[in-house]
Amino acid sequence: MNSSSNQPNGKKLSPVFIYSAIIVAIVVIIGAVLPEQFDHVTNTIKLWITDKLGWYYLILTTFIVFFCIFLIFSPIGKLKLGKPNDKPEFNTISWFAMLFSAGMGIGLVFYGAAEPMADFAAPPNADPKTAAAYTEALRSTFFHWGFHAWAIYGVVALALAYAQFRKGEPGLISRTLRPILGNKVEGPIGTIIDVLAVFATVVGVAVSLGMGALQINGGLHYLFGIPNNVWVQAIIIVVVTILFIMSAWSGLSKGIQYLSNLNISLGAILMIAVLIIGPTVLILNMMTSSTGSLLNSFLLNTFDTAALNPQKREWMSSWTLYYWGWWLSWSPFVGIFIARVSKGRSIREFIAGVLLVPALVSFVWFSVFGVLGIETGKKNPELFDMTAETQLFAVFNEIPLGIILSIIALVLIASFFITSADSATFVLGMQTTNGSLEPSIMIKVTWGIAQSLIAFVLLFAGGGNGAEALNAIQSAAIISALPFSFVVIMMMISFYKDANQERKFLGLTLTPNKHRLQDYVQHQQEDYEDDIIEKRTPLRDAEKAEK
Repeated sequence: MNSSSNQPNGKKLSPVFIYSAIIVAIVVIIGAVLPEQFDHVTNTIKLWITDKLGWYYLILTTFIVFFCIFLIFSPIGKLKLGKPNDKPEFNTISWFAMLFSAGMGIGLVFYGAAEPMADFAAPPNADPKTAAAYTEALRSTFFHWGFHAWAIYGVVALALAYAQFRKGEPGLISRTLRPILGNKVEGPIGTIIDVLAVFATVVGVAVSLGMGALQINGGLHYLFGIPNNVWVQAIIIVVVTILFIMSAWSGLSKGIQYLSNLNISLGAILMIAVLIIGPTVLILNMMTSSTGSLLNSFLLNTFDTAALNPQKREWMSSWTLYYWGWWLSWSPFVGIFIARVSKGRSIREFIAGVLLVPALVSFVWFSVFGVLGIETGKKNPELFDMTAETQLFAVFNEIPLGIILSIIALVLIASFFITSADSATFVLGMQTTNGSLEPSIMIKVTWGIAQSLIAFVLLFAGGGNGAEALNAIQSAAIISALPFSFVVIMMMISFYKDANQERKFLGLTLTPNKHRLQDYVQHQQEDYEDDIIEKRTPLRDAEKAEK
């Protein structure tokens, strides 16, 4: 065991903090002072990546999915993320709630109705607003929010949890690469990797907070006529910042756990209510047929670059390739957090939980809100032209109990907002204190305030409608995903090399030992013969007695 197995001091800042803070500050200042130029440059690079490297993103994400499936059935799956006697810190329901809240959160509410409606109006292959477009809309949404997203999160989290809890490494992205880079992970190379992870986290969270503020403001404006401007958004950010700092102050096991359970409860109430009020039978039918369509065309859509299909190619640039880059850029944040709350679980249990359960819940969620949105849009065509942050509230306005559902949705967005920010402050604190599992309160609060300031600056740069500034930063997130994708590849290689070596050492295998198998078969044969003789003896005695 190396020296890094000692628990780092949660109050001591690492060089990663200084370098990442400088880079983030430069990017944000440029984005705020020169939003148009910044948007142009980042958008140009993003378009180049999606145009020239779309095939790479598709192959990489597909490989990650099948790597996770392989681990479920591999003997490696028997290994525990921790020492042999370690037990899970959180019960299964709380564990699932936390990983789901951190991984999807605001996006589920933001795009619940918006993405299926957008794909219905402008599908990848079918004619707009047709029966074929209906199935394509739901299938495409399932595809984007299903197995690929959670597989990306899963491999990053798995490599981290394995290195951290089984090998005694600090919870840093760089330390997962020790099996292939050796002690170089403790030098400049390791620092560069960790700075990249922190940058991706900060950028991703800033966008999420900005989206959350915009949607809350959009909902309040639509429902109550509250002005939709930068100052209202600033007030929303201040209130939410105070709440998530209070949550961060209370610690992981209390704050995030309670909030995550609240998220799941509110989300379940909202989804069940919409399922009952909406076209229930149609929702269930479309969910079933769209899931079948997804599975039937999974390999085709997974590998399809649409090289000769201009319609789908343009659609993929706006959706699929954007999402794949987005999930990759978010994977350090979500992966680190999921790893932190998954100590004590087996690799098989971890992968199955992370890959399957959230994906299935996402299918149900998007079926409920997507079908309701499309059906409501058919009756009110103007809904298809509305912005994503107000579409959900506009849909609710057209159904019974709409005002109550809208208020629940607003509370849910705020709760997801707090949970994501709270989780991010923990992750950023951990990454900038040499991987400490207990970063100091002040460091977490510092990152929390910094995140909120970044989100406000971006919204301010957009003049209250932060779409331009947020889109620029989203482009930056996709750009940051490219170099981090190579880190993910190295993480998978490194994890497999180390875990497979340990698997061999422990003698874990799917096939039994040949000699033991022979002994077992021989033993079973002898037992069978003895059993036959034992059963026949009374019959023979009875026959002799009759004679």
